[in-house]
Amino acid sequence: METIDIAELHGFDANPYAYFARWREQGPVHRLRDPFGTEFWLVLGYEDARAALTDPRLAKSPEALPDPPYEIHSIGPSLLESDPPDHTRLRRLIAREFTARRVEQLAPRIERITAELLDALPPTGRGDLIESLAFPLPITVICELLGVPTKDREVFRSWSSELITPTSEEAGRLALDALTPYLDTLVEAKRRDPSDDLLSALVATHDEDGDRLSVPELRGLAYLLLVAGHETTVQLIAGAVRALLVDPVRLTAVRADPSLLDAVIEETLRHEGPILTSAGRFTVAPVEIGGVTVPAGEIVVVGLGAASRDPARFPDPDTFDPARDTRGHLAFGHGIHFCIGAGLARLEARIALEALLNRLPALAADPEGGPPEWLPGLLLRGTRRLPVRW
Repeated sequence: METIDIAELHGFDANPYAYFARWREQGPVHRLRDPFGTEFWLVLGYEDARAALTDPRLAKSPEALPDPPYEIHSIGPSLLESDPPDHTRLRRLIAREFTARRVEQLAPRIERITAELLDALPPTGRGDLIESLAFPLPITVICELLGVPTKDREVFRSWSSELITPTSEEAGRLALDALTPYLDTLVEAKRRDPSDDLLSALVATHDEDGDRLSVPELRGLAYLLLVAGHETTVQLIAGAVRALLVDPVRLTAVRADPSLLDAVIEETLRHEGPILTSAGRFTVAPVEIGGVTVPAGEIVVVGLGAASRDPARFPDPDTFDPARDTRGHLAFGHGIHFCIGAGLARLEARIALEALLNRLPALAADPEGGPPEWLPGLLLRGTRRLPVRW
């Protein structure tokens, strides 16, 4: 099978879905090469994607590879990079802090942060909505959850941006090297002087057998929450706003009936979710996917965005339609690795969107703000800026 070089694809970052649709017509699995030279297999079809997300022969732990990536040695184990029984144990210890009830208890604080951010805007004007709301809300929420000092939040932005969408392999490694000792220091501070935050609770948590999270496990979890826990919510909020602003009729309807927001959020997740593809999985044995046999020791990436636009599962998939049945979309994954922070992301998006539409009745896209600057690569889907006027 011919290997597709992403770096040679014109306009891929702006519209990867057109390429996904074309490739899917030729088959549900293709071999790709990323801009850093890493080759992998991309799964595009919905049913094949769901199957791959639950196939135990596709390991999450990079230890399954003969040459594990650098971050596994630096950060330590996390939910995202572990398999049963380790994953089962970690999820059991962590899950009690992410129940629906615990998440809903955060609503008043999220509402206050949102109000403060909108209060800082002038009555009329123009600006970048990512800079003024979509970024500061989730980074503030996740940093407060973990007890990260206010003064450190900007540097987290630079670290997480490099880790999610690295400008180079070297820059990504430098960000990881800076973040790792910081997290160790943060975990130790919570151990010495616990406070009313999630990281302190996780440091102290134990199960009925007295099992606790180790320091590397706490570091890995904090890393996962800081990076995945806010960058994805930034783009969920921004993506929903973009979808509303291109359709004035829908925008008016949602402003008049905020109960429609949940459907808008779910369709945003399906139509243009913030995670375009899953993190890599690693074949521990030959695996047949969509009629293609992937050898052992290979990297498999599941196209979450591609699968959620598979016309065999979602008719007319490229049309944004909040009235459709979005159940089964793969924006948060599927199976035992379903995103543990999905409830928090939905809550933040709903609060942010409702407040935004109430407070800025003249909100509109700002064509003078320039064309969208799409994030590069296959992992995160979204833009660096969202120019608006109000």
